[in-house]
Amino acid sequence: MKKVVLAPDSFKGSLSSREVCDIVSSAILSNYPDAQIKCIPVADGGEGTAEAFIYSSGGERVYCKVKSPLGRDVKAYYAMLADKTAVVECALASGLTVEQEREPLLASSYGTGQLIRAALDGGAERIFVGIGGSAMTDGGTGCLGALGARFYDGEGRELYPCGKNLEAIRKIDISGLDKRIYEKPISVLCDVKNPLYGKNGAAYIFAPQKGAEEKETELLDRGLENFAAVSAAVLGKDYSFCEGAGAAGGLGFALVAFMGAELKSGIDIVLDYCGFEKAAEGADLIITGEGKLDSQSLMGKVPFGVASRASGKRMLALVGINEASADECAAMGISEVLQTNPMHLPFEEIKHRAKEILYAAAEKIIL
Repeated sequence: MKKVVLAPDSFKGSLSSREVCDIVSSAILSNYPDAQIKCIPVADGGEGTAEAFIYSSGGERVYCKVKSPLGRDVKAYYAMLADKTAVVECALASGLTVEQEREPLLASSYGTGQLIRAALDGGAERIFVGIGGSAMTDGGTGCLGALGARFYDGEGRELYPCGKNLEAIRKIDISGLDKRIYEKPISVLCDVKNPLYGKNGAAYIFAPQKGAEEKETELLDRGLENFAAVSAAVLGKDYSFCEGAGAAGGLGFALVAFMGAELKSGIDIVLDYCGFEKAAEGADLIITGEGKLDSQSLMGKVPFGVASRASGKRMLALVGINEASADECAAMGISEVLQTNPMHLPFEEIKHRAKEILYAAAEKIIL
């Protein structure tokens, strides 16, 4: 009997990691009915992070009404695990998938701050904040605003916390910040190491993916630089070039600088929590995957994280599109790659067939 461990990420915009596990399991069992399959849906801090913890560790969804990136009332949730660890997923409140419009200058992380406050109200003893999949480039001002911080321009007028207003900030009042954020350990689950601003910062690297045009990106970068300078004056230290400060449009910066959070590898935390090493003992094949495998996957995303824990076992990546070279795959510890979309057809053309084409690809797996 062959033992297979499935530890995929979601296929962004089409399938959750749990759906991927279910489909691939079904395909493998159709050819190998005696296979022993262990499913471990995972995530690296982005979409599906809260669900990955709930699936592997138990716990419950706690629903709250929060503000969307553009200020609409929406329902989101945090996961409360049995040990009173709360998992706050930025993508659920402040993510690109929360609403259809892309307004990079106006989008705010306010809803994520509301989820953190709700988790504290709910008795969380520790908080994990997954910050992938965000819609905003606001330096985390929205999150801080929801927790009691206030931002003012040079005339003393209060500013709404969003990317457009970062350049106008002259004063930050943190006297009203919820003191509980300093009493409970907060870990930020993150898979990027970019600084807050500059050519490798939050605006230039990530804002175009959130709908920002060239001049908007330049404005956002200037705003982040200004916010960093005003923050340093308030805090007595410049955190803007810490690794991961530019994650989630600068939310990483706000969580570390103002809330004392610690940045950690998202996939490592998830794999630790779900007991991956024990589950992988005696496995004949470990399968991971994500929507696109490329050079960025080497920077701490799910396939790299899973492969690094595979202890030399046979490792297969099942992905939508593979843009990683053979050398990059080898560096990740991945020896085999199967693509669901080898012709690189447009996503909009095939997303409605995501389950079908994933199943067809998984049927080709040989044990």
